[in-house]
Amino acid sequence: MPERIAILGAGIMGCCLALEFARRGRKVTVFDERCAPMECASRWNEGKLHLGYLYANDPSLATARHMLPAGLAFLPIMRDWIGEAIDTAISHSDDLYLVSRGSVVGAAATGAYFEQVTALAKTMPGCADYPGDLTRAAVRQASRSDLERHSNACDIVAGYFLPERSIQTRWVADRLADRVTQEPFIELRMGQRVEGVDAGESGHDPWTVRTLAVGDTGEATREAFGLVVNALWQGRVAVDRTAGIADPADCSNRFRVSAFVRTSKPLAVPSAIICVGPFGDMKNYNGRDFYLSWYPTGLLRDTKAAVPGAAPVIDSEIRAAVLRGIQKHLVPRLPGAGQVLEAAERIEVAGGWIFAQASGVLADPSATLHRRERFGVSRIGNFLSVDTGKYATAPHMAREIVSMVMD
Repeated sequence: MPERIAILGAGIMGCCLALEFARRGRKVTVFDERCAPMECASRWNEGKLHLGYLYANDPSLATARHMLPAGLAFLPIMRDWIGEAIDTAISHSDDLYLVSRGSVVGAAATGAYFEQVTALAKTMPGCADYPGDLTRAAVRQASRSDLERHSNACDIVAGYFLPERSIQTRWVADRLADRVTQEPFIELRMGQRVEGVDAGESGHDPWTVRTLAVGDTGEATREAFGLVVNALWQGRVAVDRTAGIADPADCSNRFRVSAFVRTSKPLAVPSAIICVGPFGDMKNYNGRDFYLSWYPTGLLRDTKAAVPGAAPVIDSEIRAAVLRGIQKHLVPRLPGAGQVLEAAERIEVAGGWIFAQASGVLADPSATLHRRERFGVSRIGNFLSVDTGKYATAPHMAREIVSMVMD
Protein backbone atom coordinates (compact mmCIF):
# COMPACT_ATOMS: atom_id res chain seq x y z
CA MET A 1 0.00 0.00 0.00
CA PRO A 2 1.50 3.39 -1.02
CA GLU A 3 2.60 5.67 1.82
CA ARG A 4 1.28 8.96 0.38
CA ILE A 5 -2.33 9.24 -0.78
CA ALA A 6 -3.86 12.20 -2.62
CA ILE A 7 -7.60 12.73 -3.00
CA LEU A 8 -8.71 15.25 -5.60
CA GLY A 9 -11.95 16.94 -4.58
CA ALA A 10 -13.53 17.65 -1.20
CA GLY A 11 -17.15 16.95 -2.05
CA ILE A 12 -19.03 14.03 -0.58
CA MET A 13 -16.96 11.39 -2.39
CA GLY A 14 -13.63 12.97 -1.51
CA CYS A 15 -14.61 13.45 2.13
CA CYS A 16 -15.96 9.89 2.43
CA LEU A 17 -12.76 8.48 0.94
CA ALA A 18 -10.60 10.57 3.25
CA LEU A 19 -12.53 9.49 6.35
CA GLU A 20 -12.43 5.81 5.39
CA PHE A 21 -8.69 5.87 4.69
CA ALA A 22 -8.13 7.70 7.99
CA ARG A 23 -10.29 5.16 9.83
CA ARG A 24 -7.93 2.49 8.52
CA GLY A 25 -4.84 4.34 9.67
CA ARG A 26 -3.76 5.98 6.41
CA LYS A 27 -2.76 9.63 6.06
CA VAL A 28 -4.31 11.44 3.11
CA THR A 29 -4.01 14.85 1.47
CA VAL A 30 -7.20 16.34 0.03
CA PHE A 31 -7.09 19.04 -2.66
CA ASP A 32 -9.98 21.32 -3.60
CA GLU A 33 -10.28 24.76 -5.14
CA ARG A 34 -12.94 25.84 -2.67
CA CYS A 35 -11.99 27.34 0.69
CA ALA A 36 -13.70 24.57 2.71
CA PRO A 37 -14.97 21.01 2.15
CA MET A 38 -18.52 20.20 1.04
CA GLU A 39 -19.34 23.63 -0.42
CA CYS A 40 -20.80 22.83 -3.84
CA ALA A 41 -23.24 20.23 -5.20
CA SER A 42 -22.70 18.00 -2.16
CA ARG A 43 -24.19 20.72 0.03
CA TRP A 44 -26.92 21.95 -2.28
CA ASN A 45 -29.14 19.12 -3.54
CA GLU A 46 -32.23 17.22 -2.48
CA GLY A 47 -30.35 14.31 -0.89
CA LYS A 48 -32.53 11.57 -2.36
CA LEU A 49 -31.49 8.19 -0.90
CA HIS A 50 -32.00 6.58 -4.27
CA LEU A 51 -33.74 3.24 -4.59
CA GLY A 52 -34.08 3.62 -8.37
CA TYR A 53 -37.70 4.76 -8.58
CA LEU A 54 -36.80 7.87 -10.57
CA TYR A 55 -35.66 5.81 -13.56
CA ALA A 56 -38.93 4.37 -14.85
CA ASN A 57 -37.68 4.89 -18.40
CA ASP A 58 -35.11 2.15 -17.76
CA PRO A 59 -37.36 -0.94 -17.71
CA SER A 60 -34.29 -3.19 -17.69
CA LEU A 61 -33.86 -2.22 -13.99
CA ALA A 62 -30.11 -1.83 -14.65
CA THR A 63 -30.07 1.61 -13.01
CA ALA A 64 -32.05 0.45 -9.99
CA ARG A 65 -29.84 -2.61 -9.51
CA HIS A 66 -26.71 -0.45 -9.59
CA MET A 67 -28.07 2.18 -7.19
CA LEU A 68 -29.88 0.04 -4.64
CA PRO A 69 -26.94 -1.40 -2.65
CA ALA A 70 -25.47 2.07 -2.13
CA GLY A 71 -28.80 3.72 -1.37
CA LEU A 72 -29.50 1.13 1.31
CA ALA A 73 -26.02 1.50 2.83
CA PHE A 74 -25.98 5.31 2.99
CA LEU A 75 -27.44 5.83 6.47
CA PRO A 76 -25.57 3.09 8.38
CA ILE A 77 -22.23 4.24 6.96
CA MET A 78 -22.97 7.93 7.51
CA ARG A 79 -24.03 7.32 11.12
CA ASP A 80 -20.73 5.54 11.67
CA TRP A 81 -18.64 8.41 10.30
CA ILE A 82 -20.63 11.27 11.80
CA GLY A 83 -21.01 9.59 15.16
CA GLU A 84 -24.39 11.04 16.09
CA ALA A 85 -28.08 10.44 15.53
CA ILE A 86 -29.10 11.29 11.99
CA ASP A 87 -32.85 10.63 11.98
CA THR A 88 -33.85 14.28 12.45
CA ALA A 89 -32.34 15.13 9.05
CA ILE A 90 -34.32 12.48 7.13
CA SER A 91 -37.74 12.89 5.56
CA HIS A 92 -40.20 10.72 7.46
CA SER A 93 -43.02 9.95 5.04
CA ASP A 94 -43.27 8.16 1.72
CA ASP A 95 -42.55 10.18 -1.39
CA LEU A 96 -45.53 10.89 -3.61
CA TYR A 97 -44.54 10.26 -7.23
CA LEU A 98 -46.96 12.07 -9.53
CA VAL A 99 -47.23 11.09 -13.20
CA SER A 100 -47.99 13.96 -15.53
CA ARG A 101 -49.84 13.73 -18.81
CA GLY A 102 -46.59 14.66 -20.55
CA SER A 103 -44.57 11.92 -18.87
CA VAL A 104 -42.26 9.98 -21.19
CA VAL A 105 -43.56 6.81 -19.47
CA GLY A 106 -47.30 6.19 -19.13
CA ALA A 107 -49.00 5.84 -15.75
CA ALA A 108 -49.61 2.08 -16.00
CA ALA A 109 -46.04 1.31 -17.09
CA THR A 110 -44.69 3.61 -14.38
CA GLY A 111 -46.75 1.85 -11.72
CA ALA A 112 -45.58 -1.56 -12.92
CA TYR A 113 -41.96 -0.37 -12.80
CA PHE A 114 -42.43 0.85 -9.21
CA GLU A 115 -43.72 -2.58 -8.22
CA GLN A 116 -40.66 -4.24 -9.77
CA VAL A 117 -38.23 -1.91 -7.99
CA THR A 118 -39.96 -2.46 -4.64
CA ALA A 119 -39.78 -6.23 -5.08
CA LEU A 120 -36.11 -5.95 -6.03
CA ALA A 121 -35.32 -3.75 -3.02
CA LYS A 122 -36.74 -6.37 -0.66
CA THR A 123 -34.14 -8.88 -1.85
CA MET A 124 -31.19 -6.59 -1.06
CA PRO A 125 -29.00 -6.77 2.07
CA GLY A 126 -29.74 -3.84 4.35
CA CYS A 127 -33.34 -3.37 3.21
CA ALA A 128 -34.56 -3.66 6.82
CA ASP A 129 -32.27 -0.78 7.87
CA TYR A 130 -33.68 1.70 5.35
CA PRO A 131 -36.09 4.20 6.98
CA GLY A 132 -39.49 2.59 7.28
CA ASP A 133 -38.09 -0.95 6.81
CA LEU A 134 -38.37 -1.98 3.17
CA THR A 135 -39.20 -5.56 4.08
CA ARG A 136 -42.73 -4.31 4.75
CA ALA A 137 -42.83 -1.76 1.92
CA ALA A 138 -45.57 -1.60 -0.66
CA VAL A 139 -46.50 0.64 -3.56
CA ARG A 140 -49.73 2.45 -2.80
CA GLN A 141 -51.52 4.11 -5.69
CA ALA A 142 -52.87 7.53 -4.79
CA SER A 143 -56.64 7.74 -4.70
CA ARG A 144 -58.56 10.46 -6.48
CA SER A 145 -58.99 12.25 -3.14
CA ASP A 146 -55.20 11.99 -2.54
CA LEU A 147 -54.56 13.62 -5.90
CA GLU A 148 -57.12 16.34 -5.28
CA ARG A 149 -55.63 17.06 -1.86
CA HIS A 150 -51.98 17.14 -2.92
CA SER A 151 -52.13 18.32 -6.54
CA ASN A 152 -54.56 20.59 -8.33
CA ALA A 153 -53.14 20.49 -11.85
CA CYS A 154 -55.20 18.97 -14.64
CA ASP A 155 -52.12 17.32 -16.18
CA ILE A 156 -51.46 14.99 -13.22
CA VAL A 157 -52.98 11.65 -14.23
CA ALA A 158 -51.80 9.30 -11.47
CA GLY A 159 -49.79 9.15 -8.28
CA TYR A 160 -47.96 6.54 -6.21
CA PHE A 161 -46.76 6.64 -2.61
CA LEU A 162 -43.29 5.05 -2.53
CA PRO A 163 -41.01 4.20 0.43
CA GLU A 164 -38.13 6.43 -0.68
CA ARG A 165 -36.56 8.99 1.65
CA SER A 166 -34.23 12.00 1.41
CA ILE A 167 -31.70 13.55 3.75
CA GLN A 168 -31.01 17.23 4.34
CA THR A 169 -27.69 17.66 2.58
CA ARG A 170 -26.66 20.87 4.35
CA TRP A 171 -26.93 19.03 7.68
CA VAL A 172 -24.69 16.26 6.35
CA ALA A 173 -22.26 18.74 4.77
CA ASP A 174 -21.68 20.60 8.03
CA ARG A 175 -20.91 17.41 9.94
CA LEU A 176 -18.75 15.77 7.31
CA ALA A 177 -16.75 18.98 6.94
CA ASP A 178 -16.23 19.07 10.71
CA ARG A 179 -15.05 15.44 10.76
CA VAL A 180 -12.49 15.79 7.97
CA THR A 181 -11.25 19.09 9.40
CA GLN A 182 -10.72 17.58 12.85
CA GLU A 183 -9.24 14.26 11.69
CA PRO A 184 -5.44 14.28 12.32
CA PHE A 185 -4.79 11.81 9.48
CA ILE A 186 -6.36 14.17 6.93
CA GLU A 187 -4.49 17.17 5.52
CA LEU A 188 -6.72 19.65 3.71
CA ARG A 189 -5.24 21.73 0.88
CA MET A 190 -8.08 24.13 0.20
CA GLY A 191 -7.92 26.88 -2.41
CA GLN A 192 -5.86 24.62 -4.70
CA ARG A 193 -7.09 23.92 -8.23
CA VAL A 194 -5.92 20.59 -9.68
CA GLU A 195 -4.29 21.18 -13.07
CA GLY A 196 -3.51 17.54 -13.85
CA VAL A 197 -1.45 14.50 -12.93
CA ASP A 198 1.68 12.94 -14.39
CA ALA A 199 2.54 9.25 -14.25
CA GLY A 200 5.94 7.77 -13.46
CA GLU A 201 7.73 5.40 -15.78
CA SER A 202 5.23 2.65 -14.94
CA GLY A 203 1.65 2.82 -13.73
CA HIS A 204 2.75 1.83 -10.21
CA ASP A 205 5.43 4.50 -9.77
CA PRO A 206 4.49 7.66 -7.83
CA TRP A 207 2.12 10.03 -9.59
CA THR A 208 2.76 13.77 -9.61
CA VAL A 209 -0.21 15.99 -8.78
CA ARG A 210 -0.03 19.48 -10.29
CA THR A 211 -1.98 22.19 -8.44
CA LEU A 212 -2.26 25.93 -8.65
CA ALA A 213 -3.54 28.27 -5.98
CA VAL A 214 -6.88 29.78 -6.97
CA GLY A 215 -6.24 33.15 -8.60
CA ASP A 216 -2.57 32.36 -9.27
CA THR A 217 -1.22 32.41 -12.83
CA GLY A 218 2.31 31.18 -12.09
CA GLU A 219 3.84 27.73 -12.19
CA ALA A 220 1.86 24.81 -10.79
CA THR A 221 3.10 23.14 -7.63
CA ARG A 222 4.15 19.54 -8.21
CA GLU A 223 3.93 16.85 -5.53
CA ALA A 224 4.42 13.07 -5.72
CA PHE A 225 1.95 10.53 -4.27
CA GLY A 226 1.92 6.75 -4.34
CA LEU A 227 -1.87 6.67 -4.85
CA VAL A 228 -4.09 9.34 -6.41
CA VAL A 229 -7.90 9.18 -6.35
CA ASN A 230 -9.73 11.64 -8.59
CA ALA A 231 -13.01 12.36 -6.80
CA LEU A 232 -13.70 15.65 -8.56
CA TRP A 233 -17.01 16.31 -10.23
CA GLN A 234 -16.28 19.59 -11.97
CA GLY A 235 -13.33 19.06 -14.31
CA ARG A 236 -12.79 15.38 -13.47
CA VAL A 237 -12.68 14.30 -17.13
CA ALA A 238 -10.00 16.88 -17.95
CA VAL A 239 -7.78 15.60 -15.11
CA ASP A 240 -8.40 12.02 -16.24
CA ARG A 241 -7.09 12.93 -19.69
CA THR A 242 -3.73 13.94 -18.20
CA ALA A 243 -3.55 10.49 -16.56
CA GLY A 244 -4.30 8.71 -19.83
CA ILE A 245 -7.94 7.78 -19.18
CA ALA A 246 -10.10 8.23 -22.27
CA ASP A 247 -13.15 10.48 -22.19
CA PRO A 248 -16.48 8.74 -21.59
CA ALA A 249 -18.38 7.96 -24.77
CA ASP A 250 -21.32 9.99 -23.47
CA CYS A 251 -21.30 12.58 -20.69
CA SER A 252 -22.63 15.94 -19.59
CA ASN A 253 -21.87 18.61 -17.04
CA ARG A 254 -24.95 20.38 -15.71
CA PHE A 255 -25.09 23.29 -13.30
CA ARG A 256 -28.35 23.05 -11.37
CA VAL A 257 -29.81 25.26 -8.67
CA SER A 258 -32.86 24.89 -6.45
CA ALA A 259 -34.57 26.73 -3.60
CA PHE A 260 -33.85 25.78 0.00
CA VAL A 261 -36.53 27.14 2.29
CA ARG A 262 -36.85 27.51 6.05
CA THR A 263 -40.43 28.24 7.13
CA SER A 264 -41.60 30.24 10.12
CA LYS A 265 -43.88 27.41 11.26
CA PRO A 266 -44.17 23.65 10.76
CA LEU A 267 -46.09 22.53 7.66
CA ALA A 268 -47.63 19.10 7.07
CA VAL A 269 -47.11 18.84 3.31
CA PRO A 270 -45.75 15.70 1.60
CA SER A 271 -42.48 15.18 -0.17
CA ALA A 272 -43.52 14.84 -3.81
CA ILE A 273 -42.02 14.61 -7.28
CA ILE A 274 -43.48 14.99 -10.77
CA CYS A 275 -42.14 12.38 -13.19
CA VAL A 276 -41.00 11.12 -15.69
CA GLY A 277 -39.45 13.91 -17.75
CA PRO A 278 -38.72 17.62 -17.09
CA PHE A 279 -39.92 17.42 -13.53
CA GLY A 280 -40.15 19.37 -10.33
CA ASP A 281 -40.09 18.23 -6.77
CA MET A 282 -40.52 19.20 -3.14
CA LYS A 283 -38.80 17.66 -0.12
CA ASN A 284 -40.10 18.08 3.42
CA TYR A 285 -37.29 17.10 5.79
CA ASN A 286 -38.70 18.02 9.18
CA GLY A 287 -41.74 20.24 8.72
CA ARG A 288 -39.72 23.46 8.51
CA ASP A 289 -36.84 22.77 6.12
CA PHE A 290 -37.78 22.25 2.47
CA TYR A 291 -36.28 21.77 -0.98
CA LEU A 292 -38.16 23.13 -4.02
CA SER A 293 -37.12 22.59 -7.62
CA TRP A 294 -38.50 23.03 -11.09
CA TYR A 295 -35.87 21.35 -13.25
CA PRO A 296 -36.06 23.43 -16.47
CA THR A 297 -35.59 26.81 -14.76
CA GLY A 298 -33.02 25.49 -12.28
CA LEU A 299 -30.81 24.10 -15.05
CA LEU A 300 -28.44 27.01 -15.72
CA ARG A 301 -25.80 25.19 -17.77
CA ASP A 302 -25.71 21.95 -19.75
CA THR A 303 -22.53 21.09 -21.66
CA LYS A 304 -20.56 18.09 -22.87
CA ALA A 305 -17.28 19.97 -22.51
CA ALA A 306 -14.67 18.24 -20.32
CA VAL A 307 -13.95 21.59 -18.69
CA PRO A 308 -17.41 23.10 -18.21
CA GLY A 309 -16.14 26.59 -17.40
CA ALA A 310 -16.82 28.88 -14.51
CA ALA A 311 -19.92 28.33 -12.40
CA PRO A 312 -22.71 30.85 -12.99
CA VAL A 313 -22.93 33.62 -10.44
CA ILE A 314 -26.26 33.21 -8.69
CA ASP A 315 -27.25 36.86 -8.57
CA SER A 316 -30.59 38.46 -7.78
CA GLU A 317 -31.75 38.05 -11.40
CA ILE A 318 -31.12 34.29 -11.45
CA ARG A 319 -32.60 33.90 -8.00
CA ALA A 320 -35.76 35.69 -9.09
CA ALA A 321 -36.02 33.63 -12.30
CA VAL A 322 -35.68 30.34 -10.40
CA LEU A 323 -38.36 31.35 -7.90
CA ARG A 324 -40.65 32.52 -10.76
CA GLY A 325 -40.26 29.11 -12.39
CA ILE A 326 -41.22 27.40 -9.14
CA GLN A 327 -44.23 29.67 -8.71
CA LYS A 328 -45.38 29.26 -12.31
CA HIS A 329 -44.84 25.52 -12.79
CA LEU A 330 -44.40 23.72 -9.47
CA VAL A 331 -46.95 25.51 -7.27
CA PRO A 332 -49.94 24.83 -9.59
CA ARG A 333 -49.05 21.13 -9.54
CA LEU A 334 -48.03 20.94 -5.86
CA PRO A 335 -50.06 23.43 -3.84
CA GLY A 336 -48.00 22.49 -0.79
CA ALA A 337 -45.05 24.27 -2.45
CA GLY A 338 -47.12 27.46 -2.41
CA GLN A 339 -47.72 27.01 1.33
CA VAL A 340 -43.97 26.63 1.84
CA LEU A 341 -43.18 29.85 -0.03
CA GLU A 342 -45.91 31.78 1.80
CA ALA A 343 -44.54 30.67 5.17
CA ALA A 344 -40.86 31.18 4.24
CA GLU A 345 -38.66 33.06 6.68
CA ARG A 346 -35.50 32.33 4.65
CA ILE A 347 -34.96 31.26 1.02
CA GLU A 348 -31.57 30.35 -0.46
CA VAL A 349 -31.11 29.59 -4.16
CA ALA A 350 -27.99 27.49 -4.64
CA GLY A 351 -26.56 24.49 -6.45
CA GLY A 352 -23.49 23.14 -8.21
CA TRP A 353 -22.04 21.19 -11.11
CA ILE A 354 -23.33 17.65 -11.67
CA PHE A 355 -21.47 15.18 -13.87
CA ALA A 356 -23.17 12.24 -15.58
CA GLN A 357 -22.13 9.59 -18.08
CA ALA A 358 -25.34 10.46 -19.88
CA SER A 359 -26.82 13.40 -21.74
CA GLY A 360 -29.87 14.77 -23.48
CA VAL A 361 -33.13 16.49 -22.66
CA LEU A 362 -35.41 14.77 -20.17
CA ALA A 363 -38.46 15.46 -22.35
CA ASP A 364 -36.89 13.15 -24.96
CA PRO A 365 -37.64 9.47 -24.19
CA SER A 366 -34.40 8.48 -25.94
CA ALA A 367 -32.17 10.73 -23.81
CA THR A 368 -29.48 8.70 -22.07
CA LEU A 369 -30.13 10.70 -18.87
CA HIS A 370 -33.04 8.32 -18.31
CA ARG A 371 -30.48 5.60 -17.55
CA ARG A 372 -27.79 6.12 -14.93
CA GLU A 373 -26.15 2.72 -14.44
CA ARG A 374 -22.83 3.82 -15.93
CA PHE A 375 -20.88 5.01 -12.92
CA GLY A 376 -17.99 3.54 -10.97
CA VAL A 377 -14.18 3.43 -10.96
CA SER A 378 -11.64 3.67 -13.79
CA ARG A 379 -8.02 2.81 -13.01
CA ILE A 380 -4.52 3.11 -14.44
CA GLY A 381 -2.05 1.66 -11.96
CA ASN A 382 -2.29 3.69 -8.78
CA PHE A 383 -4.44 6.41 -10.33
CA LEU A 384 -8.16 5.90 -9.74
CA SER A 385 -10.96 8.04 -11.13
CA VAL A 386 -14.35 7.83 -9.42
CA ASP A 387 -17.62 8.68 -11.10
CA THR A 388 -19.86 8.90 -8.04
CA GLY A 389 -23.07 8.64 -10.01
CA LYS A 390 -25.41 10.11 -7.40
CA TYR A 391 -25.02 11.78 -4.02
CA ALA A 392 -26.37 8.76 -2.14
CA THR A 393 -23.92 6.30 -3.72
CA ALA A 394 -20.77 7.99 -2.34
CA PRO A 395 -20.37 6.39 1.13
CA HIS A 396 -20.81 2.81 -0.12
CA MET A 397 -18.48 3.39 -3.07
CA ALA A 398 -15.86 4.98 -0.80
CA ARG A 399 -15.74 1.92 1.43
CA GLU A 400 -15.51 -0.39 -1.58
CA ILE A 401 -12.66 1.64 -3.09
CA VAL A 402 -10.63 1.76 0.12
CA SER A 403 -11.08 -2.00 0.57
CA MET A 404 -10.04 -2.55 -3.04
CA VAL A 405 -6.71 -0.75 -2.65
CA MET A 406 -5.90 -1.83 0.92
CA ASP A 407 -7.07 -5.43 1.23
